[in-house]
Amino acid sequence: MKKGRFPKLPKPPWSRRAIPAADRKTRKFNVPKGLPESSWLEQPLRSSVEDNLIALRDIFKDCSDIVYRELMISPERKGLLAYFEGTVKSEDLQDHILRPVILGMMLKDPEVNGKLEPLDETRISMSQTKTMDEWKMVSAAILDGNAALFVDGTPRAYIFSAKGGVRRGVEEPQTESVIRGPREGFTETLRVNTALLRFKLKTSKLKMYSMTIGTETQTSVVLTYIEGIIDPKLVEDVKKRLSDIKIDGVLETGYIEELIEDHPFSPFPQMEYTERPDTVTAQLLEGRFAIFVDGTPFALIGPVTMWQMMQASEDYYERFFISNMVRWIRFLFLILALFLPALYVAVTTYHHDMLPTTLILSIAAARESIPFPALVEALMMEISFEALREAGIRLPKTVGQAVSILGALVIGQASVQAGIVSAPMVIIVSLTGIASFTIPRFNFAITVRLLRFPIMLMAGLFGLFGIIIATTLIATHLTKLTSFGVPYMSGYSPYKHMDQKDIVVRAPWWKMTKRPSWIGKDNNKRAKEKMNGSPTTEEGW
Repeated sequence: MKKGRFPKLPKPPWSRRAIPAADRKTRKFNVPKGLPESSWLEQPLRSSVEDNLIALRDIFKDCSDIVYRELMISPERKGLLAYFEGTVKSEDLQDHILRPVILGMMLKDPEVNGKLEPLDETRISMSQTKTMDEWKMVSAAILDGNAALFVDGTPRAYIFSAKGGVRRGVEEPQTESVIRGPREGFTETLRVNTALLRFKLKTSKLKMYSMTIGTETQTSVVLTYIEGIIDPKLVEDVKKRLSDIKIDGVLETGYIEELIEDHPFSPFPQMEYTERPDTVTAQLLEGRFAIFVDGTPFALIGPVTMWQMMQASEDYYERFFISNMVRWIRFLFLILALFLPALYVAVTTYHHDMLPTTLILSIAAARESIPFPALVEALMMEISFEALREAGIRLPKTVGQAVSILGALVIGQASVQAGIVSAPMVIIVSLTGIASFTIPRFNFAITVRLLRFPIMLMAGLFGLFGIIIATTLIATHLTKLTSFGVPYMSGYSPYKHMDQKDIVVRAPWWKMTKRPSWIGKDNNKRAKEKMNGSPTTEEGW
């Protein structure tokens, strides 16, 4: 290319200078009388880039992180690219927007270029492009991490999806580790999470209903489900509950969970949260829905049952013999985590004759120098154990685990030697703590830990009769509890024979050919029957 072939570009008269606020009133923007300049969001875009720049400076006043990139679309047309620094990928803006526009303008004949449209979209190689003509929509798009291009002579803005910035990549889930199974987990980026789900569910029936919640945060929320499997009435109910949320900000899925659950005063969780794509996929295939929130790696799942809280994703990756053994251990330790301290308090306080003579004498000898009743002793140790567990979580990882383990050993040993608590009580509290760790779902484990204290109080006041009363109250509450209209104890209350294959016992896959009964009878078949390797009969789906 010969030297001097490129036309000399005229310098924009408005570049590198800010328009004083005092001069804004002297300009004519066709604003209706009586309408202040702060009401730009209610107005359409202007055809002049200078006018649109004034509007942008007024809308995003005192926003130091916004960038205004001035450019020339042609010698006769000015352009302006606006975006927030850190929320977009600078490389995409440079390679796919700025470079094509600038080179396209330089390589064309000025006489021909002046007759082209304000923006020749064939120059832009961005995959997602929209046009907007209202300031309310444009400002929301810029705040959402997009870039907006304004062209002189065009009363609209071109919105390019160039979301980026520094975000955590796909890593192994921190809260749900497995021996066998996928290692990928959700991130804080919404579209990365939905893409991870698409990788596993390659069907057009996977629907993702998007909405924005939060007047100030404008948080993107996605409701996902599989059409044809989920109950349509359930989908409409969830959409209505989400649309009824009126709040200034949503920072995590916990905001939404409290606002849409059936029984907000129940200690039992009515939604499950997870950061594993395979868990969400499995629940969607059973007719449930999931809710993703931008900015958090946790997805909400509903409706849920109590039995679901005792199941882990690894139960379905191992052979059913191993899965059943592990699941039975969980249920056993669930009972221990809930009732073991209360049973100890009740037996040592009121029901001495229930224990063998040698055992009761050993406990009496250990408690001989203890100045507190068994109930006070149990409460002291349980509260101390919960404090140590919380400290281990909040401290840095390098010292948190050591503090929680050594703290429990040191405090327990020192308390026994000082005669404050007895050795059997330390053993009981340690077993209870270990038992609570076997519960797969953290929110359900917290509920068990909370209910342990009122049960201990009832045991200290009334003995075994108090435990029976507390258990009856909890069982009554569970039978009345629902999650999006589904009974919390589905399978046993109400009793469904077909659901027994995946509650306490996990049947082999060639036996679990039906989905849960509460989904409905229209589409409850998920597998062909008799697929265990034995001679099969030809049956359709």
